Amino acid sequence: MHILDAHLHLWDPAVLDYGWLSGDLDRTFGPRELEHALAGMSDDRAFIFMQADARPDQALAEVDWVASLPLPVRGFIAFAALEQGDAVAEHLAALSSRPGVVGVRRLLQGEAPGFALTPDFLRGAELAAVHGLVFDACVRGEAQLRDVAALADELPQLSIVLDHLGKPVVGSAEAPADPSAGGWSRSIRDLAERPNLVCKVSGLPGESDGAFSAAQFEPFLDVALEAFGAERLLYASDWPASFPGDAVAGYGAWERIVREWIASRGIDADAVLRTNAERVYGLDAT
Repeated sequence: MHILDAHLHLWDPAVLDYGWLSGDLDRTFGPRELEHALAGMSDDRAFIFMQADARPDQALAEVDWVASLPLPVRGFIAFAALEQGDAVAEHLAALSSRPGVVGVRRLLQGEAPGFALTPDFLRGAELAAVHGLVFDACVRGEAQLRDVAALADELPQLSIVLDHLGKPVVGSAEAPADPSAGGWSRSIRDLAERPNLVCKVSGLPGESDGAFSAAQFEPFLDVALEAFGAERLLYASDWPASFPGDAVAGYGAWERIVREWIASRGIDADAVLRTNAERVYGLDAT
């Protein structure tokens, strides 16, 4: 089995500056740490690197640093301050000139609703589309999910990837949340009506209140499957960000949950685990 993990973070505070790091994640996560997390996993595996929110002026240096590492990284999603509007054009051109840069991300989860719908942000996102770059949307809550839907409507030419199923409230293994509570499941079905949107099967362990389980997550995965269909779901680990307590054990635990769910639902495993991401991010097939 060939696996393309569509959302891998790497960072080294001795190389770049990450103002958000704290707790168990405030250390280096590079090739050696990833090797430990993958110990005993025999599948052929490659990665799409997701920017780790280094200092904004280090966005290009972050891509260059990861590209220098001895890892099978097939694509890079870099930081871009899309809210700068026309002023971000030069940065996007510089990103596009680097081999393997396939997308951009500007974290939205900490911003007020409507941030991604301002004229300047829309202009920046439009320019990203002009450069053939995918936009990864990392949001939280029903209001921000509505913003992603509106962004997709405003810019149908922009390919958008919803990170981490929109970060729903999932409860804990002992007290799992109901995906139909609140507006999350309704928002996911609404988003799926936009053909330029796909969804990453990722991030749920990081939303769990403590220990997590397959039974806790499967109802949320089922909602995403019903809404998007298997052809618009992308597997990703969100390593190590989703596993602050135990990044080594967490990688394998999440992948086993996803693969067992795929098998139990009769889904095309190769599509979810590899080829959907290749198609969405414009990568040559393995």
